[in-house]
Amino acid sequence: MSDEIKLFGKWDLSEVEVSDVGLKRYISLKPVYFPHSGGRYQVQRFKKAEMNIVERFINKLMKKGKNAGKKQRAINIVRVAFEIIGERTGKNPVQVLVDAICNVAPREETTRLTYGGIAQHIAVDVSPLRRVDLSLRFMANAIKQKSFNNIKSVEEVVAEELVVAATGDQASAAVKKKQEIERIALSAR
Repeated sequence: MSDEIKLFGKWDLSEVEVSDVGLKRYISLKPVYFPHSGGRYQVQRFKKAEMNIVERFINKLMKKGKNAGKKQRAINIVRVAFEIIGERTGKNPVQVLVDAICNVAPREETTRLTYGGIAQHIAVDVSPLRRVDLSLRFMANAIKQKSFNNIKSVEEVVAEELVVAATGDQASAAVKKKQEIERIALSAR
């Protein structure tokens, strides 16, 4: 019997690596059995960077509407989706999630500057914590959009979106959103 802590008793977080050096500090891979901290990380500013990345993804899936506030349902969706990812790809599903976050995180976006009543957009670099936040938001929105009026189960949609986003394919709505934001920032330079 091993003493290692594995997510859902199946997946080892110690073998997961973050390919993007800038995001390494903000994607927490602290080993947990069950991704539910009970709001422990909302007390202090920037503390959410220490929350397990799987739990942050689960929290983003609890959008307003049908899934709002139902964390156990969101945890079960992600657990089943991870099993589907493990069967389809043969990889650690947490590694697939981390790769998807790295591929979806925008590096540049625009902000509005107002000079004497005239507003103009300028391109700015995105901080690493905001990059992680935006990538999680883009993936959650893409999953919600794809699962609406779809025959596939939510778990299959989550698994499919994560696998496609991890490869950086154009079929992912989250990757498209990232490229759109970076294209707008490029034109605002």
